[in-house]
Amino acid sequence: MAKKTLFVAFAILMIGSNAIFAQNSVFENIFNRKSVRSYTEQQVSLDDLKLLVKAGMAAPSGMNRQPWEFVIIHGKEEMAALSQKLPNNRMLKEAQAAIVVAGNPQTSHYWYLDCSAATQNILLAAESMGLGAVWTAGYPGVERMKAISDAVGIPEPYLPLCLIPIGYPKGEQTAKDKWKQEKLHINKW
Repeated sequence: MAKKTLFVAFAILMIGSNAIFAQNSVFENIFNRKSVRSYTEQQVSLDDLKLLVKAGMAAPSGMNRQPWEFVIIHGKEEMAALSQKLPNNRMLKEAQAAIVVAGNPQTSHYWYLDCSAATQNILLAAESMGLGAVWTAGYPGVERMKAISDAVGIPEPYLPLCLIPIGYPKGEQTAKDKWKQEKLHINKW
């Protein structure tokens, strides 16, 4: 009986959430976000990149410390130079722009959490604008952080959390369904 009750409750939850999803552009955007690694030649405007950073700055921040700084890399020549300095980030060769999210560990012990929230906002905003983007890690990899810092001149004590290549997606790309019921626990593990 308990299994049947749980199944019915789950079915109602899923039907209800699908109805919410169908009527709510925020959920639609979240579930449609994908990591895009291949881009067209279409330029991304500097105004659009600034809007993405503004979305990043709207993220929550512990004690409102806002330990973040952002570097926009814009232009084909700048992207070509960046891709030469970061050869492991192959998608930079096609991307039209990138945003580096960096944080100051002296401002907050939780700088990487705040910068992660800012990064997620940027990725979701990019999706909503029809842009493709992908989170490529800097932190905690010492060599990756040094390569990014050297490439864009990040001063100490700032550390680059990530580099986000951005462009218009090439070809049809779909989001992955990452829902796994077995990862959900209610009241107890």
